[in-house]
Amino acid sequence: MSRRSISRLLTNFLVGAGLTASIAGSPALAADYLVGPGAIVETSVCAHEKVHAVIQKNFRYQVTHVPHLPDVDIAAIYNTSITRHLPATENSTIERLYCQGTAQLSDGSNRSIWYLIEYGQGFASIGDNVEFCVAGFDRWNVYNNWCRVLR
Repeated sequence: MSRRSISRLLTNFLVGAGLTASIAGSPALAADYLVGPGAIVETSVCAHEKVHAVIQKNFRYQVTHVPHLPDVDIAAIYNTSITRHLPATENSTIERLYCQGTAQLSDGSNRSIWYLIEYGQGFASIGDNVEFCVAGFDRWNVYNNWCRVLR
């Protein structure tokens, strides 16, 4: 996938998340993650406040509706980084960006968090989808033992 197509997809994500920033045509920076010849994915996508807001909202729903989970919130997500980038291909048209970080919980503890941004997979294929897993909070093993699916 070319740098231009990745930039277009990321721009669509950022605009869909309520941002007006454009990354198309911007120069590579030290925090950029290179994927293939000439392709760039900005690591700031993993640290974006809109992505974190979705995770925090859905985590609140999870701890409220899954029995035997502690009643805590995610106060902050930090130390984020890209762990894997799967560009769209002929066989898989969904571009995926895997991220990791540390979630600071409202009880003061820190937990590892892994999350996935799927471009174009929001409701009715409008917007993007974010899946996440906080270590110790996947009671029903949706993401396998200790969030292995999202690592």
